[in-house]
Amino acid sequence: MLRVRLPIQDDIPAIASIDVEAWRATYPGILPDKVLLGLSTTRLARQWEYRLRHNAADIRIAEWPGIGAVGFGECGVAREKVDGFAGEVFTLYVDPDYQGRGVGRALLLALFRRLVATGLLSAAIWVLRENPSRFFYERLGGKQAAHRKIMVGGKLVPALAYGWNDLPKTLQQGGSALRRLADDDAAP
Repeated sequence: MLRVRLPIQDDIPAIASIDVEAWRATYPGILPDKVLLGLSTTRLARQWEYRLRHNAADIRIAEWPGIGAVGFGECGVAREKVDGFAGEVFTLYVDPDYQGRGVGRALLLALFRRLVATGLLSAAIWVLRENPSRFFYERLGGKQAAHRKIMVGGKLVPALAYGWNDLPKTLQQGGSALRRLADDDAAP
């Protein structure tokens, strides 16, 4: 059974590897090749080590029994305000071999529970417009809320924000079957 949990330091190599593999599987033809080929698990591992030291409570790991970490996500207070959305899902990546198995849904709902537990009752996530996985957010009730262009590898790329106005309601409708984490006691 899939388990979503808080991260530990031993997860850092898996997080960095999933980060690289998800980008390389998702963005060919969307982002410049030099960006995808330049991804480094060593560099990303250092970044994730820092983030785990400073924000571990806002990160979730999806763990497949007998396999280990197969996805991760991070959330918190919205970095760039999108009207009506207090929280933000900063990252949500699933190992390409485990996509389509409910891992992304479990992670997203766990991140929503974390946001609600910290008093953030609405959230947005930014996704590249050409990302074929963006429809996943629509299937989970996300509505397009904003758009902008972001610079990636020297190229301006269109991005969309999907938003959820009422995270407690979203959790009530889609999250009841997921195992709760110990720190999710304040969440609905």
